[in-house]
Amino acid sequence: MTEEPKPLRTERAVDELRPVTITRGFTEMTPGSVLIAMGKTKVLCTVSLELDVPPWMRGTGKGWVTAEYSMLPGSGTDRISRRSISGGRTKEIQRLIGRSLRAVVDFEAMGEVTARVDCDVLQADGGTRTASITGAWVALADAFDTLVESGRLSASPITDHLAAVSVGLVNDEVLLDLEYTEDVAVDVDCNVVMTGGGDLVEIQGTAEGGTFSRDQLNRMIDRAATGIAGLVTKQRTARA
Repeated sequence: MTEEPKPLRTERAVDELRPVTITRGFTEMTPGSVLIAMGKTKVLCTVSLELDVPPWMRGTGKGWVTAEYSMLPGSGTDRISRRSISGGRTKEIQRLIGRSLRAVVDFEAMGEVTARVDCDVLQADGGTRTASITGAWVALADAFDTLVESGRLSASPITDHLAAVSVGLVNDEVLLDLEYTEDVAVDVDCNVVMTGGGDLVEIQGTAEGGTFSRDQLNRMIDRAATGIAGLVTKQRTARA
């Protein structure tokens, strides 16, 4: 007799986020600084502002947002070498963070200002890139608020909230917000970035050794949308 597969998740519901905390003003040296914790994953997101833009943008009247990402040496069970911080995975993630944030910023409203976002993973237990995007949005919003308060901008150039979450498919069940042990065990893993208004910014989905259907993809996106709505509520509460 074939045994029923054991559920991968037992301590929280399949559609439940890990505990989320967003601590603003975590450091004092930058206009935007947020420590975001999603379960055991912890990321420090900071934003520095420069009253200049890259040479190819000078004279356009538009601003720019760029991002860097790194996992610090003690963020995992095995020490991460500082030499590996600039590797291919790091570049791919920081490009994701940068283009996601740029999707909700009005560059013309910024003026010729560059916002440099740094996301440093202090502790990794899955979902570091999605936590980085969610926390970085809050740090960026705080940084732009300082320009409004100083009179340099009349209003924040941010056009909408932005958050991201991971989902995974195992035994045809969709899990929300994957921990590391879940991330390596699911049949399909997917990272979804959405605006507060519900528009998609990016979907990164990969089957691990098999395939997945359009229906399964739709169910993963629907579950991610529910989780992102919850994260946006956390952002709103943190900035209230």
